[in-house]
Amino acid sequence: MHRPPTPVTSRDLLAPVLRDVRAFVFDTDGVITDSARVHAAAWKTAFDAFLRVHPPQDPDRGRPFDVRDDYLRYVDGKSRLDGAAAFLDSRGIDAPAETVRAVAADKERLFTERLRVHGVAAYPGTVRLVRALRRAGVPRAAASASRHAGELLDRAGVLDLFDVLVDGGEAARLGLPGKPRPDLFEEAVRRLGVPAGRAAVVEDALAGVEAGHRGGFALVIGVDRAADPETAERLLQHGADIVVPDLGELLVQGASK
Repeated sequence: MHRPPTPVTSRDLLAPVLRDVRAFVFDTDGVITDSARVHAAAWKTAFDAFLRVHPPQDPDRGRPFDVRDDYLRYVDGKSRLDGAAAFLDSRGIDAPAETVRAVAADKERLFTERLRVHGVAAYPGTVRLVRALRRAGVPRAAASASRHAGELLDRAGVLDLFDVLVDGGEAARLGLPGKPRPDLFEEAVRRLGVPAGRAAVVEDALAGVEAGHRGGFALVIGVDRAADPETAERLLQHGADIVVPDLGELLVQGASK
């Protein structure tokens, strides 16, 4: 007896690991938009200028800021003040609060200038995944420690793909502690109306995947754009359940663009 083919639903276009997840929270920089490179470049200019004027007592700690390793270890996913303090501490510099604020302010100025000149784009694989989730009726939030998140998403043309945005400004207004605490992500899923235990976090930062793990999210997806085995291993060690170089890999063949 001939049986009609089983109809393909929107959820069938998602990789099996995603199909039981009821909501997604996406970090912004490096996950949705390519703005992580702009942040990293601004941090490098700010930190290197500071180290030239205020070199650490240990000469071995006076090396320039590394846009991959130092960015991932100390500043990625964190607020500006937390990131500035963490990096300076890693170089043995016990900087007073006003110095940390000055370095963070210099980075903010540099980032704003670079953003105005170069702009940002959204990663195509991320856009395809978010659109597939929208077709499947899965709620989606964007979350970021950056106060620029809304502007970045708008300039990249993807702000309307998300039901909720919780950015650095909202985090400050609500007094939410920064990553690796999970409060930012928990606020995002609260607004989506889905418990963390049924939701996923998508992050490229070590502090971010750790936050997702601490928050008890059902799935923590790490994004390693460099496809570097060492970076992928770090993400797994800090709490990622899976790591992919591009979020388009979480769509099955046949998913529309």
